[in-house]
Amino acid sequence: MFTGIIEDIGKVINITDSKIEIETCLDDIKTGDSVAVNGACLTVTEINGKVLSFDYSPTTSDITNISLLKKSSVVNLERALTLQTRLGGHIVSGHIDTSTKIVDIKKSGNFYFISFSVNEKIKKYVVNKGFIAIDGISLTVAENNETVFSVTMIPETFNKTIFHTRKTGDIVNIEIDVFAKYVEKLFGKSDEKKEITMDLLKENGFI
Repeated sequence: MFTGIIEDIGKVINITDSKIEIETCLDDIKTGDSVAVNGACLTVTEINGKVLSFDYSPTTSDITNISLLKKSSVVNLERALTLQTRLGGHIVSGHIDTSTKIVDIKKSGNFYFISFSVNEKIKKYVVNKGFIAIDGISLTVAENNETVFSVTMIPETFNKTIFHTRKTGDIVNIEIDVFAKYVEKLFGKSDEKKEITMDLLKENGFI
Protein backbone atom coordinates (compact mmCIF):
# COMPACT_ATOMS: atom_id res chain seq x y z
CA MET A 1 0.00 0.00 0.00
CA PHE A 2 1.06 3.57 -0.68
CA THR A 3 -0.04 7.12 0.15
CA GLY A 4 0.36 8.88 -3.19
CA ILE A 5 3.06 11.19 -1.81
CA ILE A 6 6.02 10.96 -4.21
CA GLU A 7 9.40 10.46 -2.54
CA ASP A 8 11.80 10.70 -5.46
CA ILE A 9 12.05 11.20 -9.20
CA GLY A 10 13.92 8.19 -10.55
CA LYS A 11 15.77 7.85 -13.84
CA VAL A 12 15.37 4.86 -16.14
CA ILE A 13 18.80 3.30 -16.77
CA ASN A 14 17.62 0.43 -18.93
CA ILE A 15 14.31 -1.10 -20.01
CA THR A 16 13.24 -4.17 -21.97
CA ASP A 17 9.79 -5.62 -22.63
CA SER A 18 9.78 -7.26 -19.18
CA LYS A 19 12.43 -5.59 -17.01
CA ILE A 20 13.20 -2.04 -15.95
CA GLU A 21 16.20 -0.61 -14.08
CA ILE A 22 15.81 2.70 -12.26
CA GLU A 23 18.34 4.92 -10.52
CA THR A 24 17.12 6.52 -7.28
CA CYS A 25 18.38 8.23 -4.15
CA LEU A 26 15.89 6.31 -2.00
CA ASP A 27 17.39 4.05 0.66
CA ASP A 28 16.10 1.42 3.10
CA ILE A 29 14.99 -0.81 0.22
CA LYS A 30 15.55 -4.54 0.07
CA THR A 31 15.05 -7.19 -2.60
CA GLY A 32 11.39 -8.21 -2.50
CA ASP A 33 10.17 -4.78 -1.40
CA SER A 34 7.32 -3.06 -3.23
CA VAL A 35 7.91 0.31 -4.89
CA ALA A 36 5.36 2.35 -6.81
CA VAL A 37 6.75 3.33 -10.22
CA ASN A 38 4.47 5.98 -11.75
CA GLY A 39 1.88 4.53 -9.38
CA ALA A 40 2.31 0.90 -10.47
CA CYS A 41 3.33 -1.44 -7.67
CA LEU A 42 6.46 -3.33 -8.72
CA THR A 43 8.70 -5.72 -6.75
CA VAL A 44 12.42 -5.06 -6.41
CA THR A 45 14.29 -8.04 -7.89
CA GLU A 46 17.86 -6.74 -7.67
CA ILE A 47 19.78 -3.83 -6.15
CA ASN A 48 23.04 -2.58 -7.61
CA GLY A 49 24.18 0.51 -5.75
CA LYS A 50 21.57 3.18 -6.46
CA VAL A 51 19.94 1.17 -9.25
CA LEU A 52 16.81 -0.90 -8.58
CA SER A 53 15.68 -3.64 -10.95
CA PHE A 54 12.04 -4.67 -11.45
CA ASP A 55 10.29 -7.26 -13.58
CA TYR A 56 6.89 -6.30 -15.01
CA SER A 57 4.22 -8.46 -16.58
CA PRO A 58 2.48 -8.20 -19.97
CA THR A 59 -0.64 -7.02 -18.11
CA THR A 60 1.32 -4.17 -16.52
CA SER A 61 2.71 -3.33 -19.94
CA ASP A 62 -0.77 -3.24 -21.48
CA ILE A 63 -2.50 -1.20 -18.76
CA THR A 64 0.18 1.28 -17.68
CA ASN A 65 2.57 3.75 -19.30
CA ILE A 66 5.63 1.77 -18.24
CA SER A 67 5.98 0.23 -21.70
CA LEU A 68 6.27 3.78 -23.10
CA LEU A 69 9.33 4.59 -21.01
CA LYS A 70 12.77 4.83 -22.56
CA LYS A 71 16.31 5.08 -21.31
CA SER A 72 16.71 8.37 -19.36
CA SER A 73 12.93 8.72 -18.84
CA VAL A 74 11.99 10.00 -15.39
CA VAL A 75 9.46 8.29 -13.11
CA ASN A 76 7.68 8.98 -9.85
CA LEU A 77 8.79 6.68 -7.02
CA GLU A 78 7.28 5.88 -3.63
CA ARG A 79 8.23 3.18 -1.17
CA ALA A 80 5.47 1.10 0.42
CA LEU A 81 4.03 2.67 3.55
CA THR A 82 4.80 1.43 7.05
CA LEU A 83 2.76 1.61 10.27
CA GLN A 84 4.83 4.68 11.18
CA THR A 85 4.12 6.51 7.89
CA ARG A 86 2.09 9.70 7.98
CA LEU A 87 -0.87 9.21 5.64
CA GLY A 88 -0.58 12.57 3.88
CA GLY A 89 -2.38 11.53 0.70
CA HIS A 90 -4.94 8.70 0.49
CA ILE A 91 -4.85 4.91 0.42
CA VAL A 92 -3.27 3.90 -2.91
CA SER A 93 -2.93 0.21 -3.79
CA GLY A 94 -0.51 0.51 -6.70
CA HIS A 95 -2.92 -1.42 -8.94
CA ILE A 96 -3.42 0.76 -12.01
CA ASP A 97 -6.95 0.74 -13.45
CA THR A 98 -6.23 2.36 -16.79
CA SER A 99 -4.17 5.02 -18.52
CA THR A 100 -5.36 8.23 -20.13
CA LYS A 101 -4.12 11.31 -21.95
CA ILE A 102 -3.28 14.81 -20.71
CA VAL A 103 -5.63 17.21 -22.49
CA ASP A 104 -4.31 20.55 -21.19
CA ILE A 105 -1.83 22.09 -18.76
CA LYS A 106 -2.38 25.68 -17.66
CA LYS A 107 -0.70 27.83 -15.04
CA SER A 108 -2.65 30.48 -13.16
CA GLY A 109 -0.64 32.37 -10.58
CA ASN A 110 1.35 29.74 -8.69
CA PHE A 111 -1.06 26.91 -9.42
CA TYR A 112 -1.30 24.43 -12.26
CA PHE A 113 -4.62 23.29 -13.73
CA ILE A 114 -4.26 19.98 -15.56
CA SER A 115 -7.01 18.28 -17.55
CA PHE A 116 -7.26 14.63 -18.58
CA SER A 117 -9.53 12.70 -20.92
CA VAL A 118 -12.21 10.48 -19.38
CA ASN A 119 -12.61 6.94 -20.69
CA GLU A 120 -15.30 4.36 -19.98
CA LYS A 121 -13.22 2.60 -17.32
CA ILE A 122 -13.11 5.63 -15.04
CA LYS A 123 -16.16 7.73 -16.01
CA LYS A 124 -18.45 6.55 -13.20
CA TYR A 125 -15.74 6.78 -10.53
CA VAL A 126 -14.55 10.35 -11.16
CA VAL A 127 -16.46 12.75 -8.90
CA ASN A 128 -15.84 16.31 -7.77
CA LYS A 129 -13.63 16.46 -4.66
CA GLY A 130 -12.98 12.73 -4.94
CA PHE A 131 -9.52 11.17 -4.62
CA ILE A 132 -7.64 9.92 -7.66
CA ALA A 133 -4.03 8.78 -8.14
CA ILE A 134 -2.32 10.01 -11.32
CA ASP A 135 1.12 8.55 -12.04
CA GLY A 136 1.12 7.62 -8.36
CA ILE A 137 0.33 11.14 -7.10
CA SER A 138 -2.56 11.54 -4.67
CA LEU A 139 -4.78 14.27 -6.13
CA THR A 140 -8.31 15.64 -5.77
CA VAL A 141 -10.68 16.01 -8.70
CA ALA A 142 -11.47 19.72 -9.12
CA GLU A 143 -13.94 19.51 -12.03
CA ASN A 144 -15.32 16.82 -14.29
CA ASN A 145 -17.78 16.15 -17.06
CA GLU A 146 -18.48 13.28 -19.46
CA THR A 147 -15.23 13.71 -21.41
CA VAL A 148 -12.69 15.55 -19.24
CA PHE A 149 -11.68 15.87 -15.60
CA SER A 150 -9.19 18.27 -14.06
CA VAL A 151 -7.02 18.61 -10.98
CA THR A 152 -5.22 21.53 -9.40
CA MET A 153 -1.56 21.13 -8.45
CA ILE A 154 0.36 23.28 -6.04
CA PRO A 155 3.93 24.22 -7.09
CA GLU A 156 5.41 21.75 -4.57
CA THR A 157 3.64 18.82 -6.23
CA PHE A 158 4.23 20.00 -9.78
CA ASN A 159 7.93 20.67 -9.34
CA LYS A 160 8.81 17.65 -7.19
CA THR A 161 7.14 15.07 -9.42
CA ILE A 162 7.53 14.22 -13.09
CA PHE A 163 4.68 16.59 -13.94
CA HIS A 164 7.15 19.42 -14.46
CA THR A 165 8.31 17.40 -17.51
CA ARG A 166 4.82 16.48 -18.73
CA LYS A 167 3.14 17.95 -21.81
CA THR A 168 -0.21 17.79 -23.56
CA GLY A 169 -0.77 14.36 -25.13
CA ASP A 170 1.37 12.44 -22.63
CA ILE A 171 -0.10 9.21 -21.24
CA VAL A 172 -0.55 8.92 -17.47
CA ASN A 173 -1.50 6.06 -15.15
CA ILE A 174 -4.81 6.25 -13.29
CA GLU A 175 -5.85 4.49 -10.09
CA ILE A 176 -9.39 5.04 -8.87
CA ASP A 177 -10.04 5.48 -5.15
CA VAL A 178 -10.45 1.92 -3.84
CA PHE A 179 -13.34 2.94 -1.58
CA ALA A 180 -15.38 3.88 -4.65
CA LYS A 181 -14.99 0.30 -5.85
CA TYR A 182 -16.17 -1.11 -2.52
CA VAL A 183 -19.23 1.13 -2.56
CA GLU A 184 -20.01 0.00 -6.11
CA LYS A 185 -19.70 -3.65 -5.12
CA LEU A 186 -21.98 -3.21 -2.14
CA PHE A 187 -24.64 -1.04 -3.73
CA GLY A 188 -24.15 -0.92 -7.48
CA LYS A 189 -23.91 -4.47 -8.75
CA SER A 190 -27.35 -5.77 -7.89
CA ASP A 191 -30.06 -5.76 -10.53
CA GLU A 192 -32.43 -4.66 -7.80
CA LYS A 193 -31.70 -1.10 -6.69
CA LYS A 194 -31.40 -0.83 -2.96
CA GLU A 195 -32.68 2.09 -0.96
CA ILE A 196 -29.89 3.39 1.27
CA THR A 197 -31.27 3.21 4.81
CA MET A 198 -29.74 3.31 8.28
CA ASP A 199 -30.23 -0.45 8.53
CA LEU A 200 -28.44 -1.02 5.21
CA LEU A 201 -25.51 1.17 6.29
CA LYS A 202 -25.24 -0.70 9.60
CA GLU A 203 -25.48 -4.04 7.84
CA ASN A 204 -22.51 -3.16 5.64
CA GLY A 205 -20.36 -1.66 8.39
CA PHE A 206 -20.56 2.01 7.48
CA ILE A 207 -21.99 3.02 10.86
